Amino acid sequence: MDHTETTRAVEAVWRIESARLVAALTRMVGDVGLAEEFAQDALVSALEKWPDEGVPDRPAAWLTTVAKRRILDRWRRDGRFQERMAELGREIAEHDGQAEFDAVLEEDYGDDLLRLMFVCCHPVLSTEARVALTLRLLGGLATDEIARAFLVAEATVAQRIVRAKKTLARRRVPFEVPTGEDRDARLSSVLEVVYLIFNEGYAATSGQDLIRPELCEEAMRLGRVLAGLLPEEREVHGLLALMELHASRLRARVGPDGGIVPLSDQDRSRWDRLLITRGMANLVRSLPPDPSQPRGPYALQAAIAAEHARAAVHEDTDWTVVAALYLALVRVTGSPVAELNRAVAVSMAHGPDAALPLVDALADVPRMEGYHLLPAVRGDLLLRLGRPAEARTEFERAARLTRNERERTHLLFRARSCSAAAVPEKSEAGVPGPRASADLGAPDRARPSPRSG
Repeated sequence: MDHTETTRAVEAVWRIESARLVAALTRMVGDVGLAEEFAQDALVSALEKWPDEGVPDRPAAWLTTVAKRRILDRWRRDGRFQERMAELGREIAEHDGQAEFDAVLEEDYGDDLLRLMFVCCHPVLSTEARVALTLRLLGGLATDEIARAFLVAEATVAQRIVRAKKTLARRRVPFEVPTGEDRDARLSSVLEVVYLIFNEGYAATSGQDLIRPELCEEAMRLGRVLAGLLPEEREVHGLLALMELHASRLRARVGPDGGIVPLSDQDRSRWDRLLITRGMANLVRSLPPDPSQPRGPYALQAAIAAEHARAAVHEDTDWTVVAALYLALVRVTGSPVAELNRAVAVSMAHGPDAALPLVDALADVPRMEGYHLLPAVRGDLLLRLGRPAEARTEFERAARLTRNERERTHLLFRARSCSAAAVPEKSEAGVPGPRASADLGAPDRARPSPRSG
């Protein structure tokens, strides 16, 4: 291997194994920031030695061994070796403790990953910090990669990560899986972070691109890890189903020029059938054993996505069922974006005149202030009702509010088309004009995001 190939090998191993390594080291040292420091030391050693020595047969074990030795050296210098060994439940002498030390590090790594997820997504951290730390420690992404994904300055991301580590250390957040009521709240925070990562990939808030598939892939990977660690948690499967069903449409929802392809115009032969199959299977796992029991919010959103996946053509979509599912989602979450999406479904099932009052009722909701899809949907409905001048005003307002260039271009095109006073036949989400929340049934973008808090 030449130097370039070796560097690529190191990067590949790091991306795959870094989360497990950091998780195991955190259990040992009790500090996520310090654990990452030791893991990074091992990575630097690999970059220095592998070009000359070659990639070892077990590269992950090599990194683990180097990191463990750095920890032992630090403890010996600090005079804390016996203390830390006792805390790990091992009585190890310095001269012959390596085998037992190896066993400590290797056991229960699955539980360690779950603990690391709960730590990275702890509510003491801001939403922005939770997302950045999760991508850094569980996704193995470098700071510049996270910055590019969210279109923020690299220094900003670095600062968020540093502050997050300091906050966790200062607040002495335990490296554990919480129990009881606290567990449910903390799991909700973990799911929200994964959801936000996927959502930004599926419907980029700003920039030149409508989608960022790499973020969707990372979110689904984290979701699958979580589902493997918590197989009995129905909402984990609901979130995974939601992501897989929406990701199945990624290739079809952007045209060759990068522009929006409406849901009604998408080539459904390009939808990923494997992801749809996986999503449907996870949807079944998300259902409560008793049909009379309420579904969780992620399971409901997945059920909405499944209605689109089941329709062979756009016209086969059962909009009455979609509207009913959105109503259930509104009752569970109180989300105004879910209500906006329900209005779109109602317009498809019963006409725009039935939906416009629902949209107008959202105008004074504080969370909807500045939300560009509210005037976009209102413009759709007004155009269908034969009020093109008012519709144009709404589309222009929506264009001013969005930070995504592809959306802005689409909205301005819709505004110009109103001059002809013609009602277009098709659009995203089945109604003229832009999508309501990515496309109908897409993730709820009114939830907190790295930019909205």
